[in-house]
Amino acid sequence: MEKEAKKTLLYEWHVTHGANMANFGGYEMPLWYPSGVKNEHLTVLTNAGMFDTSHMAAVKIIGSDAYDLLQLCFTRDLNSCVGEKPLQPGKCVYGAFLNEAGEAIDDAIIYQIEGGNYLSVVNAGMGEKIAAHLMSYKGSRDVEITDLADKLGKLDVQGPKSAKLLMNILKDPQGVFEKMFYFSFKGHFDAGASSAGEVRLTDGTPILLSRTGYTGEFGFEIFISPEHFIRLWEMISEAGKAYNLTCCGLAARDSLRGGAVLPLSHQDIGHWPFINNPWPFALPYNEDQTDFTKKFIGDDALRNVSDPELTYPFVGNDLRKVSVDDPAVVTDSEGREIGTVLTCVTDMGIGRHEGRIYSVASPDKPDGFNHRGLCCGFIKVKTMLNFGQTVRIRDKRRKIDVTITEDIRPNRTARRPVREMI
Repeated sequence: MEKEAKKTLLYEWHVTHGANMANFGGYEMPLWYPSGVKNEHLTVLTNAGMFDTSHMAAVKIIGSDAYDLLQLCFTRDLNSCVGEKPLQPGKCVYGAFLNEAGEAIDDAIIYQIEGGNYLSVVNAGMGEKIAAHLMSYKGSRDVEITDLADKLGKLDVQGPKSAKLLMNILKDPQGVFEKMFYFSFKGHFDAGASSAGEVRLTDGTPILLSRTGYTGEFGFEIFISPEHFIRLWEMISEAGKAYNLTCCGLAARDSLRGGAVLPLSHQDIGHWPFINNPWPFALPYNEDQTDFTKKFIGDDALRNVSDPELTYPFVGNDLRKVSVDDPAVVTDSEGREIGTVLTCVTDMGIGRHEGRIYSVASPDKPDGFNHRGLCCGFIKVKTMLNFGQTVRIRDKRRKIDVTITEDIRPNRTARRPVREMI
């Protein structure tokens, strides 16, 4: 019997505000609100959008051997993953948990709270599985592993006006945003944590505020104790009225991450070797990418992959897309089937002008530029392709010519310094 979908704390709010709801990762989640997916997508590029992401799971890893366990189980080398420096308190890093076959169990962001204290944020429904994976390799190590799924409130505020908006609900916002770089964080959601006082709401509630997100745009992820979560959502909603804040669902989240060349776990990465894809930075390569800088679960399998499949980003010439549920396939110029389409979405904030792609937020976009939208996503193929090469993707309804590319949506703001955004 199929399990009944869980509901986040904001379920009633979403329904009351007209959200179109659907089951995602075992949770009833909003796909879009009455203003529509296009408006939600565009507001993240030009103003600010807010997402309920409390369906995401988290795992706490604490103990004197927590570092050693993560070094074994996580793909990133925590000794040299912040530039050439080790991970340190207040910094976080993206990577993946692999099995012995080198296949992705899930991708994750690891937060170092303090020495021997880490938080791993994983995808919906994956908290129990990642906790069990870590436990299976724990051995005699001094580590305590706790699945925090459904024990945290989490939301994302994304878009160029995010910091301006949050200044209205934070105590000492100037101090909070000082030296808050991309993939750094401050504060803690646990009032008893030593870092809890670093970031508080104006009512004194502690939060963990992170310069991360899943849209490619400037923004933040916020973690808070569940009992304060609905109030936080309502505080941001009220403050956001002055900044054209729009509540956004999973459809806009999907189209935004597609245009930002960000993978969806279990769709763009999954039960095949985690290699030959657009995210080599998630592996601990040495400087000339001939080997890895550490031993980790799945490393030997990745070294010995034979006849590998390759994952590439692509972009189309207009907004038409194919359905990956058909399924959709990839063919070469001779019409031979060479692979499958993993993701196909429409980034509604971009368009072509005289052969070049611009975003609605591009500072150099030409006069009269019309962002009609372009389809984009990822394909997995059996043969090496070149950037700029044209292939065809097709489902049962249509055939579309697309171009293999290194990047998709230009002028993304995720890495912009906070001082430029406030």
